[in-house]
Amino acid sequence: MLKRKEGWRLPRFFSLYVMSGICFIAIILFNYVPLAGWSIAFFRYRPGLSFAQMEFVGFFYFLQVFRLPTVWNALRNTLVMAGLGLATSWLPMVFAILLNEIRSTKYKRFIQTTTTLPNFISWVLVYAIFFAMFASRDGMVNNVLRSLGLPIVNPLANRGPGQWVFQWFVGTWKGLGWSMIIYLASIAGIDQEQYEAASIDGAGRFAKMRYITLPNLAITYFTLLIISIGWILASGFDQYFMFSNPMTRERLMVLDLFIYEQGIVRHNFAFATAVGMIRTVIGLTLLTGANLFSKKIRGTSIF
Repeated sequence: MLKRKEGWRLPRFFSLYVMSGICFIAIILFNYVPLAGWSIAFFRYRPGLSFAQMEFVGFFYFLQVFRLPTVWNALRNTLVMAGLGLATSWLPMVFAILLNEIRSTKYKRFIQTTTTLPNFISWVLVYAIFFAMFASRDGMVNNVLRSLGLPIVNPLANRGPGQWVFQWFVGTWKGLGWSMIIYLASIAGIDQEQYEAASIDGAGRFAKMRYITLPNLAITYFTLLIISIGWILASGFDQYFMFSNPMTRERLMVLDLFIYEQGIVRHNFAFATAVGMIRTVIGLTLLTGANLFSKKIRGTSIF
């Protein structure tokens, strides 16, 4: 009896391989190929000339990084802002737990939508909103304060350390709802039988949150915390670029903004590249160290 010939079929999970392959190629093109530009930091770079025509200066620009006080000021601002972010990194997790406890589906969706929406607003519009609220002359908040006979406030021109707190508030307001989504997804993946068993044992809502929800979210939280430690020197650019002005410049000059000004504004490309390289190496070292520490203390790691 003749066997029927089967036609050629695509391998299993072929579509997933194709999609992951495209992402892998994109990562190589946009994340690894540009690393060839790091060679600029070792030359007295002049646009339009080949490396053979430029003077090789070795680690000259790297040594300059540690000699300029402006670099240390940018490093201080970056560490302060990153420290505030790490110290309050638990807020999205707590917000997700509290939101999950709301019984009304409509109210829950309303809160999730309104808190996630700011993430999709550009920093240009965010600055416009806060300018309309806190402008010295015709800001909405200051108009109300004047009508009440109270002194006005102007956080947009605050030279003191309070500027760091204000920027943390703005960043938290913009990203809290978006950061919460991953925790909501983790909560949805918790085995519901755990809650049912806890209910049978007489556990209340707070007991379930403490002994079931929180322990299950701990893995997600520490994973994100380790990744955040790796990005501790990359506090962002858009926010500080928009809110920076002559009065707040000293407090908002973070490393990303410093690299932009050195490279794009002052055309000091080699020096800006050296600062970026040092920042990347330190970030990778911190990420590896935090991962090893987590593996030793908690027995889990991200790689």
